[in-house]
Amino acid sequence: MMMRRRRPLARAAMVGGAAYYGGKKRAEGQQREDEQEYRLQELEAQQAAAPQPAAPAPAPAAAPAGGGDTIEQLKQLGELHASGVLTDEEFQAQKAKLLG
Repeated sequence: MMMRRRRPLARAAMVGGAAYYGGKKRAEGQQREDEQEYRLQELEAQQAAAPQPAAPAPAPAAAPAGGGDTIEQLKQLGELHASGVLTDEEFQAQKAKLLG
C-alpha cells in the first residue's frame, strides 16, 4: 500500500517542480525583455534629444571677382567639413563650385 501512495506524491512533486522551474525561467526571460525594452527606450530618447546637424548653406552660384570672399567661404566650408556637417563628397563638390 505504501508504494501506491508514493507514486502519486512523487508524480505531483515532479509536475510541481517542473512547473516551478518553467515559471521561473519564463519570469527571468520576461525580466530580460523588460530591461532590454527599457534600454531601447532610453537610447531612443537620447537620440531624439540630440540636436540634428544643420543643413549647410548653399554656396553662391558665381563668386565675386575680388577673391577675398571666396577664401572666406572656403574657410567656412573647411570648418563645416571638420565639424562633420559636410561629408567628403559634399565638401569636394562645394569647393569645386567655389573655385570654378
